[in-house]
Amino acid sequence: MYAQAHLNDVFAALADPTRRAILARLAQGDADVSELAEPFGLAQPTISKHLRVLEDAGLIRQARDAQRRPRSLVVGGPLMEVEEWLGPFREQWERRFDALDSFLKKKKSKREKGDRKLRCMRNVGFRVSLRSRFSICRPIHRSVLLPTNSVGAWC
Repeated sequence: MYAQAHLNDVFAALADPTRRAILARLAQGDADVSELAEPFGLAQPTISKHLRVLEDAGLIRQARDAQRRPRSLVVGGPLMEVEEWLGPFREQWERRFDALDSFLKKKKSKREKGDRKLRCMRNVGFRVSLRSRFSICRPIHRSVLLPTNSVGAWC
């Protein structure tokens, strides 16, 4: 039960775009409250509230360096829990993408074979009728071929 509640806290902390931006900034290195507040144009108490949520979720920690209190990103910890929770979903989507990739490759292969067949028919002078475009090809005499930009299903 604790793990589920903690995971909820982590997702709640990650739900806010300002907190995600703070995490992205802390991924580059430690920073104090004024450095974190600067890009947002928010007051220090507002940033402090965001930082408190991130600290309560275990995503960041506060250190003491004389007068400064820099925040740093916690490596592993809650983000590893999120990664573990997302694992089965990632595997499912990867299987789906693999299946889609396989399907598209087969479709491309069939299309390329069909294109080769049509090129061959064009050289011989075949016409594909509109009604039976994929099933019947009739040979016609080269003298009655129309230009390829004319209306009709000429090869």
